[in-house]
Amino acid sequence: MAGGARSGAGRKAVKISLVELENLCALQCTDAEIAAFFKVSVRTIERRRKQPAFAEARDRGRARGCLSVRRTLFNLATKGNVAAAIFLAKNVLGYRDIVANEHSGPSGGPIAMDHQPDLTKLTNEELQQLRAIAEKAKSHGRD
Repeated sequence: MAGGARSGAGRKAVKISLVELENLCALQCTDAEIAAFFKVSVRTIERRRKQPAFAEARDRGRARGCLSVRRTLFNLATKGNVAAAIFLAKNVLGYRDIVANEHSGPSGGPIAMDHQPDLTKLTNEELQQLRAIAEKAKSHGRD
């Protein structure tokens, strides 16, 4: 942006080639990388994104890059690359890994839960301690 009262005064606008911008965006370059390539600040790139021609070149490049990656990944999957096929299945077809952890008792039945402890084996002193703990737990539960 030129500025100032006199003609030609102020800072000269930096020329950014939209063709080069589109090619950089096709490589999925970040704003910082684009700024470094054109020898400008990241802020300059952020401001230029508001200009329609700049934004369109950027969007076209990013879309081209995504298509290129997708094409390569698809080719890998169709040539037998298992990792690429799994990735595509999960991200394009919506497949997902399901891990079911189930526990069962004897013969696949429910797990027996004995909720009644046998207190007959405790001494009187142990029973008194247990009562004290139970009372303390009850009183804390009401706070």
